[in-house]
Order: sequence, then structure tokens, then C-alpha cells
Amino acid sequence: MNISQLETLVTISKTMSFRKAGELLNLTQPAVSAQIKSLEDEFNTVLVDRNQPVTLTDRGEVFLDHTVRILSIVEELKQRLSDLNDTPQGHIVLGTTTSIAIQILPRVLSYFQDQFPLIKTTIQSMASCQVYNSVVNGQIDVGIGYLIERNPNLITSVLYYDTFELVVTPKHPLSRNPVASIEALHNLPLILLTGDTVGRKFVDEIFKKHKITPNVIMELSSSEEIKRMVELNLGAGIISKLSVSRELRLGTLKIIPLFELEVTHPVGVIYKSGRYLNSAMQQFLSDLKGMPETQFISSE
Repeated sequence: MNISQLETLVTISKTMSFRKAGELLNLTQPAVSAQIKSLEDEFNTVLVDRNQPVTLTDRGEVFLDHTVRILSIVEELKQRLSDLNDTPQGHIVLGTTTSIAIQILPRVLSYFQDQFPLIKTTIQSMASCQVYNSVVNGQIDVGIGYLIERNPNLITSVLYYDTFELVVTPKHPLSRNPVASIEALHNLPLILLTGDTVGRKFVDEIFKKHKITPNVIMELSSSEEIKRMVELNLGAGIISKLSVSRELRLGTLKIIPLFELEVTHPVGVIYKSGRYLNSAMQQFLSDLKGMPETQFISSE
């Protein structure tokens, strides 16, 4: 048994195809088949059901569970050996929302990568609630999102605070009002985030508290999508204040203050408690936590 064989089994479990696994691993299909056959012979069992689509047998699933753990240990070993070098290096998989990835991370990562060019960063966009699960499951190394829960398996640290605001185009009737009342939301065509997002759950609580049945004409998965629809004057939106900083400067969107929305929401870094932190992770977390709040909330 060797590491290459184990990596091949994991790839087959994901692609459900010997051909696709070979393409990802830069192996021929016969080479992929030979690696799996060698594993099966060594352990005297059938790991893969070769009918289409290819799936793992029950014993293959048990084997896969241990394989993932073995590969994780090997990766940690590589990182520990790499960390013996003086220069921080490694790979960080970062998960965050689309808005944070667009509005916040460029300023942070441009500084970080200038200082530490040997550290590679991969960014995955997802909802804040998915960030937590992805950190726990080991799918990402670090998350940046709204701090919505306490989990004993996770460490969190606040980076800055955000609010959700009612936004409209300057052509919208509400744009003439210096402020809005909660009653203005009755029958107002709204473009909102989907129900699994922090912003939507917050807004839904306000609707419920004030007995408002919202006129939701559109649900979208990110603030970026909502901004484009609001700019077309298709409705009013309720989204992160920081996500509209550019549009406010350009004058394409306008915030209409609504007292009931003025609640601050902490945004922070999330990572797994007790996990080994390679030199890249240690440096990234140290720099991130050490940045002043203005680094994140600056409108420039």
C-alpha cells in the first residue's frame, strides 16, 4: 500500500469514474485500475463496484474513512517538516461569503501575499452558516463570516462589526425620504437574501416582531446579486452596509436609515480548536487578528 493508491481511492469516491479520476491525477485509466486492484488484492476485499457510475462497496466506505485520516496525518507531517524552515510557507483554504471575498479580502490578502509570497491562499465562497460546518468538517482551514453561534470545537475572534441596511436606487420613491419607518416595509417590493443567510434570518425576526408580511419579489444568494437588481430599480434591498460602500460613493445606491435595522453584527475569523497550525496558518491568523478595524471597514 502506498499514498498514491490511497489518493486514487479518494478521487474515485468523489468523481465516481476511473476515467475522471485518472484525468485529475494525471494517470491513465489502466493505471488507476491497477492501483485499486493492488489495494483490493493486498486487503483481500472488493473496495469498488465497477458498474456505472462507479461507487464504493460497504467495505470500500470503511476503507475510505480510514484513508482520509491517514492522508490527513501525512499532510500534517509534511506541514510540520516544512515548518522547520524559517520562512512561513504552506497552503491556506479560506472560506467566506461572496461580499466579504469581494469587498474585504483584496485589501487583506494583497498585503499578506506581498509579505509572504510562499504562502498560497485558496478562497471558497459560501454562506456564513456553511462557513462553520466547513471549518468543523475540515473542508476549509479558516473561515471569515458573521459570528452566529458558539461551538466548543471552534475558536472565533471578532475582526469588525457590520449592519444590514435598507438600500434603494436614487430613482426609487423612498430615496426622497431622509429616514424610513418600519411601516414603510408593508407592501414594499423587496429583494432579499435567501433564508439560510444571516441577513435574511435577522430581517425575518424583525418582520415577525412587527407583524409584517413582506412582499418578497426576489430571493438571491448574495448581496452582490441584490445590488445589481436594486440598481435596476426592481425593488428595495436589505443587505450588508459594507457591501454597498462602492455603490454609495458612485451614487448608484442610497441607504435609507431604518431604526429597527440598526443592530451591529460581529464579523470574525473562525478556525478549529486543537488542530495543528502550520506556519502559514499561524502567520495568517496573527496578521488578521492584529489588523485594525479600519482595515476592514474602510470605504476606499
